[in-house]
Amino acid sequence: MRILIAGGAGYIGSALIPQLFDRGYEVDVVDLFWFGNHLPDETGIIHKDIFDISPADLAGYEQVLFLAGLSNDPMAEFSPSKNFVYNAAAPAYLAYIAKKAKVRRYVYASSCSVYGYTDNDLFDEKRPVSSSYPYGISKLQGEQAVMNLCDRDFSVISLRKGTVSGYSPRMRLDLIVNTMFKTAVRDRLITVNNPSIWRPILSVSDAVSAYTRAIEASEGISGIFNVASGNYTVGETADQVRAGVQDLMGIRVGLEIKHISDLRNYKVSVEKAQNILSFHGNHNIRSIVADLVENLDKFQDWDNPAYYNILTLKTLEARLPAPYLVGAAS
Repeated sequence: MRILIAGGAGYIGSALIPQLFDRGYEVDVVDLFWFGNHLPDETGIIHKDIFDISPADLAGYEQVLFLAGLSNDPMAEFSPSKNFVYNAAAPAYLAYIAKKAKVRRYVYASSCSVYGYTDNDLFDEKRPVSSSYPYGISKLQGEQAVMNLCDRDFSVISLRKGTVSGYSPRMRLDLIVNTMFKTAVRDRLITVNNPSIWRPILSVSDAVSAYTRAIEASEGISGIFNVASGNYTVGETADQVRAGVQDLMGIRVGLEIKHISDLRNYKVSVEKAQNILSFHGNHNIRSIVADLVENLDKFQDWDNPAYYNILTLKTLEARLPAPYLVGAAS
């Protein structure tokens, strides 16, 4: 099977693609390589803006994955206009082109951030969404657009992911567990802005599993699926990271607990993904920390701007002419 991954050189794609090769797939990536190229040598490379992709470019691909876009709240709030172009218009355009090219399946990287504030209820995919922030709104718009194209000949799967964390060859230190790990090791301190709010956490390894399950799902399957390794309060997340660092590295870590209001609070059910996609998360915060400890020598230059998406976006904003597209911000 031939697969094209838009934004495949990003945080998730750099971990996913080696696993796809291991399973015998042929994989090409369309990307602008903001964060470099950490992909296997056998990866096919298309250095192209997504909006320049034509049906002819997609001829022969059986599936297309969209992993591109502006990937978190700080980036979206820094440039709301680009956020809506890259997270809503870009996936819709690529899905439209993929359908014209007779691609069989389109997999979209959505986010649990679309739920906004859930008042401590466990939300499944049928519950209403209520995000009031640019990132969550744009991810929902992208999701609605691509799902609208679904029919019997064009399967569309949208994965609403929890906050991904763990080691990837294209490393990020601006994600909740990774950030806490960094400050625990570097500063011997973890700061918690609000210990009571909930977040679904997804390990990189479980994210790779979720995309694999989506790719290999029966041709008749389409739909929206929550995927997470587990739901945790931010306070418990900090406790788990702290304990993991102390146990595995022998470092004494302090906690600074604040109580800053946050309107983003959600926990999700993954039962649908378990029952239909056969997705079962195998990781938790402690195993994510163990993964980070094991690979620490590969990303210990804490201030490397490539590890922080917002820093890269600001640098490119200053030097690149508009319009331009994020090739791999995930």
